[in-house]
Amino acid sequence: MATNQDTDLQAQAGISAEGTKTQEMLLNLGPQHPSTHGVLRLIMTLEGETITGCTPVIGYLHRGLEKILENRPYMGGIRYMDNSDYLSPMLNETAYVGAVEQLMGIEAPRRAQYIRLLTNELQRIASHLVGIGTYGMDLGASTPILWAFRDREGILSMFEALGGSRFNVNYMRVGGVLHDFPKGWLDECSAFLDRLEENMKEMDALLSGNEIFMSRTQGVGYIDPQQALAYGLTGPMLRASGVNWDLRVNRPYMAYREVPVNTYVRQEGDCYARYYVRMQEITESIRLCRVAIDKMPGGAISTRTPIALRPPRGETYFAVESSKGELGVYMISDGSEYPWRAKLRGPSFINLQIVPELMRGHKMSDAIAILGSTDIVLGEVDR
Repeated sequence: MATNQDTDLQAQAGISAEGTKTQEMLLNLGPQHPSTHGVLRLIMTLEGETITGCTPVIGYLHRGLEKILENRPYMGGIRYMDNSDYLSPMLNETAYVGAVEQLMGIEAPRRAQYIRLLTNELQRIASHLVGIGTYGMDLGASTPILWAFRDREGILSMFEALGGSRFNVNYMRVGGVLHDFPKGWLDECSAFLDRLEENMKEMDALLSGNEIFMSRTQGVGYIDPQQALAYGLTGPMLRASGVNWDLRVNRPYMAYREVPVNTYVRQEGDCYARYYVRMQEITESIRLCRVAIDKMPGGAISTRTPIALRPPRGETYFAVESSKGELGVYMISDGSEYPWRAKLRGPSFINLQIVPELMRGHKMSDAIAILGSTDIVLGEVDR
């Protein structure tokens, strides 16, 4: 029978209890974009195929976005917000203009607020579609990403008709929005939502009950509620761990003060729960879009603002519920045409913190499932 002293000597020699000689190995995962959902580098410490340590290395996509915002007039900073979470430009712009409006003490007209709600929810759908489609591809399924990008194309085409650009839309304005709806746009949007609802039923049937998908995600990457709160997680990652927190409900802003939002919460706290919360949020966003279309008020789309915006001296923080979680914009004004200080709270950056904790003790194959379940965007991490 082996004594404790024998076991200690074996461990020092790198020999397991079964008598197999082991050695820790360092493995770089990334920073190739397809492997890590962006130019993220994960330095893995492996013992066999078991992860004993993980160190995320960021900064490969550093853009200096906050410093750029400080060197642009207030209205000129809007288009740079598109480059942060580049899968949610409409949501980024809404957070930015909301902060400037709060500094200036103005509010967008009611019609503009409903337009923002409609475009924000369409953008949330588009972002979640990419997250779900690429997650399926991470785990070996190629069909979901084809279906997801097919549906996302419909949203990008509507954005192009609305603002002139598919990706970097530059549509929000301080005090309102750039353009009203083109003729027939709302009818096209309603028809698209009908198609999307049917398509999502097919996506749900393809993935949610898939035996391989479930075995790869259920019970993997567990986050308990206290841990989620301690790490400052927000969005689907927080709600999938049983914490009912959504800024559209808990701190409603703009038209969300009039339109009630149903939040979806799951208790499992694993990769599957995070995936399924996003699936459910697409369904809820479809409902919210229909409510916005039905209740769309008339009137102006923008309030009159000076050509050169000079908010009074002061500071503010404005946050929206982005597709990844709480996206906040902090600004300090010194009374000039440029922000004296601009700081972003990127939910992808905050949510990334917990990845090393989640991976420790799992197999190498689980690392892909865990990372994909966070749905991070590196433009927001390396802003």
